[in-house]
Amino acid sequence: MTGIDGIVLNFSPGSLTVLNAVLAIVMFSVAIDLRPSDFHRLMQAPKPLITGLISQFAVLPALTYCLVLLTRPRPSIALGLILIAACPGGNISNFITHRAGGNAALSVSLTAFATVATVFVTPFNIAFWGSLYAPTREILQRTELDPLSVAITVGLMLVLPLVLGVTLNTRRPDIAARIRPMLQWISFGIFIAFVLLALAANWPFFLQYAGAVAFLVILHNTIALAAGYGCATLAGVSSFDRRAITIETGIQNSGLGLVLIFGFFGGLGGMAVVAAFWGIWHAVSGLALAALLGRTEATRCPAS
Repeated sequence: MTGIDGIVLNFSPGSLTVLNAVLAIVMFSVAIDLRPSDFHRLMQAPKPLITGLISQFAVLPALTYCLVLLTRPRPSIALGLILIAACPGGNISNFITHRAGGNAALSVSLTAFATVATVFVTPFNIAFWGSLYAPTREILQRTELDPLSVAITVGLMLVLPLVLGVTLNTRRPDIAARIRPMLQWISFGIFIAFVLLALAANWPFFLQYAGAVAFLVILHNTIALAAGYGCATLAGVSSFDRRAITIETGIQNSGLGLVLIFGFFGGLGGMAVVAAFWGIWHAVSGLALAALLGRTEATRCPAS
């Protein structure tokens, strides 16, 4: 392999352990907003939830595959886009949905349901869509991705903290309420700091190859947001729910993507640069969208 397909970024086993721990804390901070009753309520009126999950795990991967076919990027970049599309919603989607005037409870619940589904759906989507494109199929064959190992990794890193967070909020809501604001900001700050430190350790590679992925990541993120909006509109859900589904589809868990890339793909350069750039860009686009939607909501309120 030459160029970005042959680059392996600097990422020690210790760094991977730290990233796993950071993402577990982030997931725990999301979970302490949830109670079993939240799940029961959504199961009684499941259309927004089902719409969000279809948008995230079916429509977005299919559109990503179409994007790969149309643009034909380098194989490692293409597989990076497919992997990101296979991940669940990102941890900042709940914060951004709240800022956008959307249904934050739906956003948190979508993150929770998607995280549980990720144990099964993410390995399937990576293997299925990656195998349909010959250049990425070659990478998958070389790495021999084991779906069971991916499921175990996701389960320990995301599902276990989810269960612990819901349990704490159910049994000791006083403690959950006390630590929730601090934990959410601290976990978000630690994650951003970790991404920046990882970029600093690989800065020459990032500068050299970021331009190769910037346009594709921005286009991919735009497609993801449009997919969420389109699915929600076609499903006829309320504007309140549509905002949550749009943002949940457009904000992907790039941290999980990095864990999978360094844990199962050896830190393959194109994939890692895609995930790192996505982690930066989706925060920028999400906050900008939240500001726009929040201002729109504010202008409507006086007239209502």
